[in-house]
Amino acid sequence: MPALKAQVMLVDDHAMLRHGMAMLINLEPDMEVFAEAGDGEEALAILKAGHHADIVLMDVSLKTLSGFEVIKSMHILIPALPVLVVSMHDEGVYAERALRAGARGYVMKQEPGEVLVTAIHEVLRGNIYLSKPMHAKLLNRVAAGNSEAEPLISSLTPSEFEVLHLIGSGHSSQEIARLLNRSIKTIETHRFNIRTKLNLKDGADLIRYATHLNEAQ
Repeated sequence: MPALKAQVMLVDDHAMLRHGMAMLINLEPDMEVFAEAGDGEEALAILKAGHHADIVLMDVSLKTLSGFEVIKSMHILIPALPVLVVSMHDEGVYAERALRAGARGYVMKQEPGEVLVTAIHEVLRGNIYLSKPMHAKLLNRVAAGNSEAEPLISSLTPSEFEVLHLIGSGHSSQEIARLLNRSIKTIETHRFNIRTKLNLKDGADLIRYATHLNEAQ
């Protein structure tokens, strides 16, 4: 009797990218894509319906729910479910935040297909996957007693970082409040705190900074 293949779920709002990843994964003898979702709500609905996943591959930039919130919700729903983040955003800025949210690895979309396959295998074995340079950076930070490379960014709370990420994705305070299920007043407080901690003079400065951060490669 043939061994069961690992069941992979893809969560990304770009259908063409999901299709490419699915083709790559389905070529592997020990894994297959059983479900795809275009946003966080759809992904959570699939899991809530009782469909079994061995691993979830997802971006942190999604059209509805914030990717970080989706990871947290998945772990509330299925605590042992491993999540591998596959994103265009700079690993040096986002990887540690993804791990803090509950992800088990981080791969940038620019990497070759074999890197993605290696990362999936590592996470399925129960390990954490990061690129060698990022792994070295994290070890150096721990050795130096620092949690993150940029002291200004590291001063942000997880909620503030998530708001910053959503601002950079083009969302208004009203949209962010809806995505995070928070009041607009809370979001505006986060925006003020972010500006203060990052030494940004006004809202336009904040938007420029957040957009640049999200576009960093």
